[in-house]
Amino acid sequence: MAEGSRGGSLAFGQVVIGPPGSGKTSYCHAMRDFLGRLGRRVAVVNLDPANEALPWPCALDIGELVTLGDVMGSLGLGPNGGLLYCMEYLAANSDWLRAGLQRLRGHYVLFDCPGQVELYTHHQALKDVFAQLAKWNFRLAAVHLVDSHYCTDPGKFISVLCTSLSTMLHVELPHVNVLSKMDLIEQYGKLAFNLDYYTEVLDLSYLVDHLASDPFFRNFRRLNEKLVEVIEDYSLVSFVPLNVQDKQSMRQVVQAVDKANGYSFGDQEQRSLEALMSAAVGADFHFSSTLAVQEKYVQSQDKAVEEEVMDL
Repeated sequence: MAEGSRGGSLAFGQVVIGPPGSGKTSYCHAMRDFLGRLGRRVAVVNLDPANEALPWPCALDIGELVTLGDVMGSLGLGPNGGLLYCMEYLAANSDWLRAGLQRLRGHYVLFDCPGQVELYTHHQALKDVFAQLAKWNFRLAAVHLVDSHYCTDPGKFISVLCTSLSTMLHVELPHVNVLSKMDLIEQYGKLAFNLDYYTEVLDLSYLVDHLASDPFFRNFRRLNEKLVEVIEDYSLVSFVPLNVQDKQSMRQVVQAVDKANGYSFGDQEQRSLEALMSAAVGADFHFSSTLAVQEKYVQSQDKAVEEEVMDL
C-alpha cells in the first residue's frame, strides 16, 4: 500500500450513491465479489441508516451508531428529516467511523450510501463525511447509479442529467455516472436513439425536438432548451452502462473507477496494457462495451417484434 502525503497509508474505495431503487446495495455486493476474484481485499461499509435488513453481511454498519427507526421514534421526524438527522449525527461522530475503518486497513472499501437525493445535491453532512475520509488518506471515487429505464423517457432523462450534474458539482469527488440495470432496459420501451447517445450525452437538441412532439412538453420547450444548455455548457456528464450479471460490463466500470480514484496508477495488482493505456490517454474504451449492450438491446427488440408477428 502506498504512503500518503500525511504520513499514513493510502486506502482506495468507492462511495456508491444514487436515488432509491437504483441498485446501490446490489452493486456493492456484485462489485465486492468481482473485485474479490481479482485478488483485492474488499470490505463493504453500510452508511444507510434506513437499510436495517441488510441482505448481505457488511464489515461496518451505521446501524451500530444510529438507526432511522430510532430517530423517527424519539424525535418525531418523518423518513426524510430523520435520514438527514442521521447523516448529521454521523458527521458529528466521525470518530466512530474512523475507529471502524481502522479495522479495515489494507481493504478496498465500498461505502453503500443512502438514497435520498438531497444528500448529494445541496445538503452538507454527507459531503463533510467524504471530506473527512479524504483527510484520513482515502482516495475515493463517487459511483452515481441511475436506473437505465429513465433513458426511455426523454423528459425523465433530462431530469437525470440535471441531477447528475448537480451531484457532481456538490459532492466534489472524482465521479463516475453509471446506467444500472441495463439487462432490464428493454422492459420499459424502445429507445428513441442509439444507446451511445445516452451514455456519451451527445447533442441534446435532438432530445428537445423529440420532447416537442409531446403536446405537454411542447409548452415547455424554452425551459428544456435552457436546461440542455446548462448541461452541455458544463460538459461533465456521461454514463457507463452496467449489467451486474455481465463480467465484461463490470470490468468496464472497474476500469473507469480505478482511473477516477487513482488506483490504476499504483502497483497494487497486475494490470493489462489496455487498462494502463486507458488511464494514460484518458480514453475509457467505453465504445466497445456500449456497442455490445446496444447489440443485445437491438436483438431483444427484434425478438419481441418477431414474437408479435408470430402471434398475429
